[in-house]
Amino acid sequence: MKETILLFSLIGFFLVGQDLPKQPNIIFIFADDWGYGDLSIHNSSFVKTPNIDRLAKEGADFQAFSVLNPVCSPSRVAVMTGQYPARHSVHGHFATVASQIQRNMPDWLDPNVVMLPRLLQQAGYKTAHFGKWHLTNTHVPDGPSPTEYGYDEFACFNVSPKFKQLHPDHSIDKAIQFITTNKDKPFFVNLWIHETHTPHYPKQEFLKNHATLDEQKQVYAAIVEEADAKIGQILETLVSLGIDKNTLVIFSSDNGPEFTGAEKELMDNSTGKGLGTYFSVGETAGLKGRKRSLFAGGTRVPFIVRWPVVVKEGIIDKKSHLSAVDLLPTFCELAGIDLPENYLPDGESFVDLLRGNNFKRTKPIYWQWKFSNHRKNFWASAAVQDGKWKLYVNQNSGQQALFNLDHDWAEQDDISNQNPEIVQLLLEKINDWEENLPTSAPEQCFSATRK
Repeated sequence: MKETILLFSLIGFFLVGQDLPKQPNIIFIFADDWGYGDLSIHNSSFVKTPNIDRLAKEGADFQAFSVLNPVCSPSRVAVMTGQYPARHSVHGHFATVASQIQRNMPDWLDPNVVMLPRLLQQAGYKTAHFGKWHLTNTHVPDGPSPTEYGYDEFACFNVSPKFKQLHPDHSIDKAIQFITTNKDKPFFVNLWIHETHTPHYPKQEFLKNHATLDEQKQVYAAIVEEADAKIGQILETLVSLGIDKNTLVIFSSDNGPEFTGAEKELMDNSTGKGLGTYFSVGETAGLKGRKRSLFAGGTRVPFIVRWPVVVKEGIIDKKSHLSAVDLLPTFCELAGIDLPENYLPDGESFVDLLRGNNFKRTKPIYWQWKFSNHRKNFWASAAVQDGKWKLYVNQNSGQQALFNLDHDWAEQDDISNQNPEIVQLLLEKINDWEENLPTSAPEQCFSATRK
């Protein structure tokens, strides 16, 4: 009897493998400053996200996913390269050339390194990038075109000023147009939306739906609702075209929510005209830290996956620790791509997890953050996770915090004093990792305007 059950199990396993779509379409929706708690399904106290909730209901909610930096540009570098952003000397967001010089950063991400869209493009995918870019900055006049990174099409904002700046409102419209045009071939879309980053431009049609909230929450809820509605348009487009079952859709965010401005009179409008950080009242679901903090509130973000023929409906997974560097090897395995021989990925493919099998990391995950370390819950300058253990440190101040993620998903109980040997072992891992990072930015990524 046992042998019969085993035989049928093996037959079922191989049939599932054969039925998996070849080269599925991939849409990666990367929101901006969207907190882990900014979803109805994550118990937001005031926002509603019916369309993202639908993605989760029809797919999986991986609740132990983290990005590799608590701010925009380096977080996105990890997605594009499958490597830690510090390996590319990208330590913070791209800004002015003078700022990059001060922070020992390049002026753009090197387009010549192994790049996710280029690998997919070489495998026959039509590739596109719509929305935010921020792998250089509008202050850098000679930044490369996104086409140099492996995209067939792009329409972006926060790109070099020699290219037309896309209005953020049009990002999803561009994506829908691209999907419709390329519905009969495999495609990859990086859709990096503006919400919920400042400046906020709430529309009256969404504001009125939240009239019972206070002014701050009303604005923020309107911004979230509009983005959620547009994501619903993406899903309806896939269904109407008959390609939703062969399309992997992922929703995530580049880091946790913005630090809220304390007073309306002191609103920070540095990111543009419109409403400033006074209205940035995103939630972390109780996780400590926010944007610019390595703690979970700054780096643990939504990671919702829908792929009807592969990912079972309604999965909630708090145990599988995934990170942004895992996307490149995962997408490449799905597309049937072998990684280049001389390429050293920092991530691991989680295709088996999508198929319903267990996922166990074999590599530690590392974080580094050099700025804003003076605030409470912002002090960590580096971190490592190895198995169930996660250590935060600040080498300058000597502060440390250790968490057992098997029993403490929210990272609330610091047990470093009870486990000095584990702290020392993980601290050595961080030191060894940082010793092998580059000490200077690549000169081929310097603007000609550097003096």
